[in-house]
Amino acid sequence: MTTNRWRLDGQLALVTGASAGIGLAIARELAGLGAHLLLVAREEDPLQEARDELAERHPQQDILALAADVADDEDRQAILDWAEDHGEGLHILVNNAGGNVTRAAVDYTEDEWRGIFESNVFSAFELSRYAHPLLARHAASSIVNVGSVSGITHVRSGVVYGMSKAALHQMTRNLAAEWAEDGIRVNAVAPWYIRTRRTSGPLSDPDYYEEVIARTPMGRIGEPEEVASAVAFLCLPAASYVTGECIAVDGGFLRYGF
Repeated sequence: MTTNRWRLDGQLALVTGASAGIGLAIARELAGLGAHLLLVAREEDPLQEARDELAERHPQQDILALAADVADDEDRQAILDWAEDHGEGLHILVNNAGGNVTRAAVDYTEDEWRGIFESNVFSAFELSRYAHPLLARHAASSIVNVGSVSGITHVRSGVVYGMSKAALHQMTRNLAAEWAEDGIRVNAVAPWYIRTRRTSGPLSDPDYYEEVIARTPMGRIGEPEEVASAVAFLCLPAASYVTGECIAVDGGFLRYGF
């Protein structure tokens, strides 16, 4: 019985932004713990490659993929219809998909800043609401939102990104309190710089890279697998009394003093 607390055998997990980076690492981690997977991302070819890789590694598990844009409400509804067709409800929802455009506050167009909120907050809110009936079918289920340290303190990712991630963290806390009676735990993780395609641009500047490392007590950039491990823990039965939390995966960045 104790071993089962650290496994996800037979559970169905929906992961957005699952074709690369943190999302793919999360999918790999959950599959390694025994979960069946529903993978969502916008670009069909890399998504299919991710599905094929995972299906080859885990032939005993269902690994399915759907190309869809979580920022589009019709696509969001299609995702949940698809999820309902492939299981007896969901056990896990990971809201990982998101995006950003970094500008000075006065330089954003309205379409740009509204688009960031649509991708980072509204998509997670709507998917969570649509998934609620599926998650509530089980005595214990879990939502994990991928936030950011930029939602907690100032970083140079732009004010809109920080605002959107702060809203995502607060949504996590509110839904955790509201949905606890339905058996749904809601948590978040807040990464600092993680080595992904998206961060490769800014981190390619040696001076900027040195600044980032200087502000990170552990003295290195994080890996996608390190975020995935935190997400997986929050999904496990072993975390059954943890809800409303936002766990920083930041190498100590948020605790740095001077």
